[in-house]
Amino acid sequence: MNSKIKTLHSWKRISLIEEEIDLPNGQKITHTTISHPGAAVILPIAENGDIIVINQFRPSLKKWLLELPAGTLEDGEAVEVCANRELEEETGYSAKTMISLGQVTPLAGFCDELQHLYVAKDLTLTRRYACDEDEVIEVISLSVKQLEQKIISGEITDAKTIACLSKAKLCGYI
Repeated sequence: MNSKIKTLHSWKRISLIEEEIDLPNGQKITHTTISHPGAAVILPIAENGDIIVINQFRPSLKKWLLELPAGTLEDGEAVEVCANRELEEETGYSAKTMISLGQVTPLAGFCDELQHLYVAKDLTLTRRYACDEDEVIEVISLSVKQLEQKIISGEITDAKTIACLSKAKLCGYI
């Protein structure tokens, strides 16, 4: 289906690619896509039912975002391994139970990223590992009601957080 792929720019594990694509209607187009290896998004549920979230400074937006821990897959890394690694790196918790909620496609119009959603249970506080150099993170514990209020008020705008929380609630985990 794809006859020609050209990498326009690469940064970390993300690339901007241009490719010729045959559409289902027979039309040929040149489409530009951000190629992304995928990510894991984790909803950590504490023993008391609170959700562990992070307040992270996002340089792209130049502001703090309240969000669930998440991170990009390393080369050849299994998704659940990524979920466990990111949970511990960003929050200092490890989980005995990691439940897959499936995946979401956050930016399908211009990016091929798949975000794999997880519920993390049976948490143990270990230690936070060194974050990436561009990560400034505070760990916070909030009730589900508090999280929902922050979504309603617009304090939480992060799409992956809203999607994972919604899917976990619809599936009966919270």
